Amino acid sequence: MLLGNPTYLKHFIALDQRLLGFDPGTKTIGLALSDTSLKVATPLMTIKRTKLKEDAAIIKDLIEKHKIGGFIIGLPLNMDGSEGPRCQSCRQLQKNLEEYFDVPACFWDERLSTIAVTRTLLEADASRKRRAEVVDKMAAAFILQGALDSM
Repeated sequence: MLLGNPTYLKHFIALDQRLLGFDPGTKTIGLALSDTSLKVATPLMTIKRTKLKEDAAIIKDLIEKHKIGGFIIGLPLNMDGSEGPRCQSCRQLQKNLEEYFDVPACFWDERLSTIAVTRTLLEADASRKRRAEVVDKMAAAFILQGALDSM
């Protein structure tokens, strides 16, 4: 089920459930987790993309472990708001997830999320290696936090 506005997700998930935020990339998927009150996003992990079935198995474990009730998927719109090839890839990821999980999902504009996170890490004087390790999951938290704030 795909919803257009994250506010609607509140109506589809139980009070003790959380949202899982996605920052989908070509090689990795950054993941972030909300609290049960849907106020705060926290970086969770980065999945190195392999086969869909293997990625889905990791996500399934997270759904069960953290009581996930919905997905927020970053949508990399162009600066003018139009959709490019990367948006099509994110929409396909959502469709693939829908085949595995009966979990409501919506997209959230992720323009400049990775740049904002990278800037923050640079200001914190994080090494290049450390930035590479955490940027995807932090970008997922940035995306998820934006959606939570809009709720």
